Amino acid sequence: MSIEPVAAAPLLTRPHDGSVLNGMLLMCLGVAMFTGMDALAKWQAERYDVLQIVFFRSAFGIVPMLPLLLRGGVRRLLHTRRLGLHLLRGAIGTVSLITFFLAYRYLELADAIVLSFASPLFMTALSVPILGEAVGWRRWTAIGVGFAGVIVMVQPGGDLFTLLALLPIFGAFTYALVGVTIKILSRTEESVTIVFFFSVFAALISGVALPFVWVTPADLSDWLGQIFIGLIGGVAQLAMTQAFRLAPVSAIAPFDYSAVIWATLIGYWVWGDLPSTWTWAGAVLVVGSGLYILQRETSLARKARATA
Repeated sequence: MSIEPVAAAPLLTRPHDGSVLNGMLLMCLGVAMFTGMDALAKWQAERYDVLQIVFFRSAFGIVPMLPLLLRGGVRRLLHTRRLGLHLLRGAIGTVSLITFFLAYRYLELADAIVLSFASPLFMTALSVPILGEAVGWRRWTAIGVGFAGVIVMVQPGGDLFTLLALLPIFGAFTYALVGVTIKILSRTEESVTIVFFFSVFAALISGVALPFVWVTPADLSDWLGQIFIGLIGGVAQLAMTQAFRLAPVSAIAPFDYSAVIWATLIGYWVWGDLPSTWTWAGAVLVVGSGLYILQRETSLARKARATA
């Protein structure tokens, strides 16, 4: 799962088959790259402070956005009347990054990513008090099933039944808060504007702490590893943003769950880790409930447009 939700503009016209296919491919690419970034973060966080990793992720994540800023007009794209909301999104997003990087340090990669799939459940629940959206009994039931899946994954007595399992769960909660904030910002702000302000804010916050936690990378591979965390994350963000512009959410959002496949493969190849049977069983419930919520929201949105 991507650490930063994508701020995607709604489609104004019905996409043709080619654009939908391209959107699916870009979504798969973005998810694979984000999972690779997560693996790099886990590798680096085992030896370096997470605030140092956050700094490299944020600072070098800006680089892939520079061509878009220059092409679209820096002054136009960075002009905003909602600086306070950008700062709030930046603060929550920075906490989310720190939490997830800590989770990657202490947990198996696939376990941390699967637990983060609780985020759509939190986002749907939070949309009621924050956005004033109506959530019917079907979606509340799906939320309940999803959280039951989380309990299955962290079953009492199981390997994941530790306080460390709260890291990706709390990360999923903060990720959901970021998603709700982006929903509000995207009504008036460009996608690149939202991502840029977040990256700058996270780089500044982690940069202030950097002198206190800095450890000089031991060799070239560590330098490149930390730099590529930012570059890969920035490119993945752009790929997923373009995916949401080309295709309907209902067509490409399910591919976000392919992250668990990549995480399992990378985790086994690099660290020899494999998720337990209980983790897979809980993941089925969490992913299934998330897909149902997505399908239900898409259906309701379609009916609303038809009525309008």
